Amino acid sequence: MFLRVGRSSGAVLRSRCLLTGGLLVPKAAWTRNVTALAVGRRRRGELFYYPNEVRFRNCSTSQAKTNCWNCKQLLDNVPAFFCNSCKTIQPPAEGESYFKIMDCDYTFTVDTQKLQRRYLQLQRFLHPDNFSQRSAKEREYSESQSALVNRAYKTLLKPLSRGLYMLELEGMHLEEGTDSGADSAFLMRLMEINEAVDEAQTPEEAEEIGRDTRGKLADLTGQIDAALHKGELHAAKALLVQMKYYANIEEKVKGKLSEFILTQELFLGIKETTWSNNAFHSHCTMQR
Repeated sequence: MFLRVGRSSGAVLRSRCLLTGGLLVPKAAWTRNVTALAVGRRRRGELFYYPNEVRFRNCSTSQAKTNCWNCKQLLDNVPAFFCNSCKTIQPPAEGESYFKIMDCDYTFTVDTQKLQRRYLQLQRFLHPDNFSQRSAKEREYSESQSALVNRAYKTLLKPLSRGLYMLELEGMHLEEGTDSGADSAFLMRLMEINEAVDEAQTPEEAEEIGRDTRGKLADLTGQIDAALHKGELHAAKALLVQMKYYANIEEKVKGKLSEFILTQELFLGIKETTWSNNAFHSHCTMQR
């Protein structure tokens, strides 16, 4: 059974498989009387389908069909998580685009809420715990599929890793420690910001730097998106270098704020201990 899923109608699917959010899974994986949102037309059985067929340069979108390793039936979808016929988990499509695996549009401004829903949905059925009583090969494929989905999710979740991945798909790489796209004035400014974080005496001072940094990251996100839309890959690469530096500052600010919180907790703990000791000694004195 194949059902296109919508968000406005509810129905209990009592067939062998359920489709939800673009994902058709064995009914056995669901609890009794699971309500799935389903609307549309029925077609031949497909365990997974990918409504998003965005095409992009230099990215694996191969539609070469393969056969199920278990029943040898042709798999209709690439990548395929389960066989349409025997419902057996398949080996991961390691060369496939993370965007296609996660059913995301090929864009720098990914819908992260949709991405998270897709991630949770996939892991619900691919997680190794679901295959503890299955064959060694199925357990292996489950671990590999789950790990691949984890990598895809983590890569696409943050703008920096997402942008770097998009450059890689276009054959461009950002070398570790590179300063390309960062002039001396920019590097000097970053040095000043880093020093300001180190010298911050209060949480308010650190938080102010954090707000400025988040604002800069938001600006860079817009600029990178525009550059990628125009196909200006070298400009996008230079902007991603800057984003990498500001992302490091953001993490440094978070670390500084954590230090302030820890220091405050230690101070309060010492203060409370001192108060308790004083109260105890006072009580003992009164008893005498």
